[in-house]
Amino acid sequence: MKKLNDVRLAHFKHAHLSVLNNFMLPEEQIQFTALPNDVLDVSEGQYRIVILSNDEPVGFFLLHSTERVKEYSNNPKAMLLTALSVNHAKQGKGYAKQGMLLLSDFVKTEFPACDEVVLVVNHKNIPAQQLYLSADFKDTGERKQGPIGEQLVMKMSL
Repeated sequence: MKKLNDVRLAHFKHAHLSVLNNFMLPEEQIQFTALPNDVLDVSEGQYRIVILSNDEPVGFFLLHSTERVKEYSNNPKAMLLTALSVNHAKQGKGYAKQGMLLLSDFVKTEFPACDEVVLVVNHKNIPAQQLYLSADFKDTGERKQGPIGEQLVMKMSL
């Protein structure tokens, strides 16, 4: 898989489990996402993706090809990205941005039927909005009501 510096995206492996289970996030971030150990049990159509730096898990997110995607896109080839997090001890090193910059090529390779990735981000989560915009996500202008307020629907065309 193509790397950006020492960072790459990979499907979850059992070997990643101990590091992912020890991820920590500050309270101001945990309100906007889920820790990996909260979402490691997945159902069909959910894919656990790990952001690796020198083969060490530093970040995590889920990709969905489930019915849930239809809440945010009418594109039958879209996937939904949720639960992005970077372990607090590894934040500030650009891992989230590098992971998101690798997303397009990763999805094209691993999920060739997919031509769009959608996500929702809370309107108060400015750092995440800036991250997604810098990685070629566009604000669709659509808004959803989430558990803690308004959410922006963003998408990346592949």
